[in-house]
Amino acid sequence: MTRRTQEYPTVPTADWHLQNTKELRGNKLAALDGDIGHIRDFYFDDNIWVIRYAIADTGSWLPGRLVLLSPHAFGKLDQDEKTLHINLRKIQIQDSPPIESHKPVSRQYEVEYYRYYGWPAYWAGDAMWGMGGFPVLVPPAKGEIEAQRIYYHRDDKHLQSTEEVTGYPIEAADGLIGHVTGFLVDDRSWAVRELVVETGHWYAGKEIRIATDKVNRISYQEARVHVSLTKADIQKTAEHELAKVSAG
Repeated sequence: MTRRTQEYPTVPTADWHLQNTKELRGNKLAALDGDIGHIRDFYFDDNIWVIRYAIADTGSWLPGRLVLLSPHAFGKLDQDEKTLHINLRKIQIQDSPPIESHKPVSRQYEVEYYRYYGWPAYWAGDAMWGMGGFPVLVPPAKGEIEAQRIYYHRDDKHLQSTEEVTGYPIEAADGLIGHVTGFLVDDRSWAVRELVVETGHWYAGKEIRIATDKVNRISYQEARVHVSLTKADIQKTAEHELAKVSAG
């Protein structure tokens, strides 16, 4: 399939910020015509390291129902009001495919979901969001619609809960170095850039960051994150970052 990345507008990156999913959980969600609940969790792709969905707790609006919201629909993140604005109307969200009968989220469900909203499928190309690096609202072309019909069940396992992985121990090349407390995400592309880690006694319980490209794998059987760094690597990087902040 020919890539058509020129159809996707370039999104400036100068004004993006890193957001901690730990701090975003509980933020209010505001549709175009009213509040719809709050952020309960996020599903991230542990292969490409990007947030694919926010899980909305709809509270008294749609009692007992959880709703998936793609970054395609994310608007302004108001940090003062602790509110993420959603560029959809309540009726659109209400009529979207429910996830209760599709746990865990399957590719078959995602096909139905993306068809409903008319968004380009992120698995229909080689970039983070299919044909581009950002979740922009461009109608899918015929080739992308055909790609949506391919379920790729083997890819379903890549969607994981940030809440579930929070608390997982981090295993370096030479031993345990702490546990995951959060995920730092780019609020334009929603790529997961770094893990926030609270260190153990070996480093005075300090909070450090580990880039996701240093993660070898997440073992859900062991409930553990394996990284390619040594304790010395991590300490050296942490002290370098601290020096930069002090110099600034």
